[in-house]
Amino acid sequence: MSSATNKIYNSPFNITVLVAGIGFFIDAFDLFLFNVYRIPSLKGLGLSGSELTLTGEKLLSIQMAGMMLGGIITGIYADKKGRVAVLFGSILLYSLANFANAFVQDVNTYAVIRFLAGVGLAGELGAGITLVSESMSVEKRGYGTIIVATLGALGAVTAGLIGDFLPWRQAFLAAGVAGSILLVMRLRSFEPTMFSESNAANEKRGSLTLLFSSPGRALKYFACILMGIPIWYSVGLLITLSPEIAKAHNIQGLKLSTCFILFQVGITSGDLLSGVLSQLFRSRKKILISFMALGLLSTAYHFVRINGSQQLSTTSFLMGLGCGYLSVFVTATAEHFGINLRVTVTATVTNFMRGALVLLIPLHQGLEHLLGLSLTGGLAITGCIVWGLALVAVIALPDTFGKSLAYTES
Repeated sequence: MSSATNKIYNSPFNITVLVAGIGFFIDAFDLFLFNVYRIPSLKGLGLSGSELTLTGEKLLSIQMAGMMLGGIITGIYADKKGRVAVLFGSILLYSLANFANAFVQDVNTYAVIRFLAGVGLAGELGAGITLVSESMSVEKRGYGTIIVATLGALGAVTAGLIGDFLPWRQAFLAAGVAGSILLVMRLRSFEPTMFSESNAANEKRGSLTLLFSSPGRALKYFACILMGIPIWYSVGLLITLSPEIAKAHNIQGLKLSTCFILFQVGITSGDLLSGVLSQLFRSRKKILISFMALGLLSTAYHFVRINGSQQLSTTSFLMGLGCGYLSVFVTATAEHFGINLRVTVTATVTNFMRGALVLLIPLHQGLEHLLGLSLTGGLAITGCIVWGLALVAVIALPDTFGKSLAYTES
């Protein structure tokens, strides 16, 4: 692996964007394999009835806990040693975890492997987006991150599509093979000049103490996390628990794979649309607010259809479209922080928003128990909290469109 390159790209169609985009494709593909194969894989291990839901949520929480820990480790290391090293190590770990997952025989081993996979998956999006952002011109970097985020969404769609015809063990093997191919492609990746020059300046790098030393910087960091949580509330709870919701409301003919694919098609469309609109209107903030408003309205409509015992296909797509602000969200997060903290922030923000499921699952369960609510009622109140905090966060943050990334935090 070479240490640096002087190339600053104007076109988003370059090797750095391509490799980062394929990396996020495989990242999302692997991450959502468990969502798609949660019930078949646990049935294959001998579980049934309520065990499927409880054990599935437990394994999902363990995977997300691994991603949260991995986000901290990979973010700090990437800011200290380089973005490429983290991308190389992350793909190696989650590829090995996928191979192991194909041969799992019990729930405890399954849990350990999903935790390790989570640690490996943690570095992909944050380091990849940062690498692309720092390698492209100020005016065009938004287009590069659009491609990365869209390829990631397509990875999730692919995970949903194979759920109808590929057995779960073979699916995890396929993910391991795809990761191994990317590992070879990544051998010729370069560090951006911006990082190399900053590293030579001997600035304090990848420091959590530095991140939280300024109240304003810390609040900005937490606001970025809150912006992303609704995406994972939607896919991790509302879509993943669609079979349980359908059963409770006597909705016939619902297929998890259909809801999941339509949601991810919506996110793919939204990522393309929000990213392009952000460039055309020269604003991250306006587009984020607009898409969050769409996400909130479509989620409310989703619950209306649930209570009416109606099919959820249309609303799954609309929720995905409203959550399709990921490309703008991750770009803005990278733009909010300096070179010496950028991957520490982007890796932990993107993984803490995913890992928020660790808190959202007991939150909706606690609300159901405390207030005597149904599953749907607990999820609805949880959604009000999540979307409300996200809107407050994005309104409070400044717009970052056109901001130079060649600066450090002090």
